[in-house]
Amino acid sequence: MSAPIPVPQETERELMHRRSVARLAATQALYQVEFGGGRTEDVINEFVDHRFGAEIDGERLGHADPDFFRALVRGGVGRQEELDALLKGSLSRARDPSRLDGILRALLRVAAFELLARKEVPAKVVIDEYIEVAHAFFSGPEPKLVNGVLDNLARHLRPSEVS
Repeated sequence: MSAPIPVPQETERELMHRRSVARLAATQALYQVEFGGGRTEDVINEFVDHRFGAEIDGERLGHADPDFFRALVRGGVGRQEELDALLKGSLSRARDPSRLDGILRALLRVAAFELLARKEVPAKVVIDEYIEVAHAFFSGPEPKLVNGVLDNLARHLRPSEVS
């Protein structure tokens, strides 16, 4: 009997990249649930089964961490009212989450959920990652807004991590 073939372990860098892709995809999925009217589980399955690693319009999409993606989408949708209340407290008085651009609102909900519920991910990582997601969608002032809102949320939700 031969020895089992060793399975290479995923490096920390590969895992971080797959989580970055999951964050971007979760933002898109929340947007799709809200504006496409799809059921959360159907949208999750569509992404996991057909989008991750697929080639679309000649470009290969990245592979995401599917479990992390599922948790972000389910949390972002399932705790939407709670997340919107947190966001409202972190936005200027003139802004309400319901009045934000749809993709920006989805991004902030996912990020707020991660700050609230995924304590194993440092707040600084969450903030930096979603600023990058904002840059993928916006070229205007939105990334600065994301930075400010998430920094404010982190100070409220994880004061020991944010000085």
